[in-house]
Amino acid sequence: MRSDACYHLKTFGGTRVYVAGDTEDIPEMQDLKDIDIAFLLVNQPYTMTVPQADRAALVIKPNVLYPYHYGGDERGRIEIFLERCCGN
Repeated sequence: MRSDACYHLKTFGGTRVYVAGDTEDIPEMQDLKDIDIAFLLVNQPYTMTVPQADRAALVIKPNVLYPYHYGGDERGRIEIFLERCCGN
């Protein structure tokens, strides 16, 4: 991924964990492979909108997805993209 993208990619044993920082659904996310757990920030103005997080989740294809940093009015929309992404 590009050097100015804000993220952490760590491996614990055999588990690959991706933690998005203040970013949007950038094209470089397509380079992420074999992600077990992904944490995606969902809250404008500095992070992804719900549709951006939905697209990012479909590209990353994690086994487990944790959207975080979102407001209560976005909860229903987040649940829909969680179901589409990985059924969790």
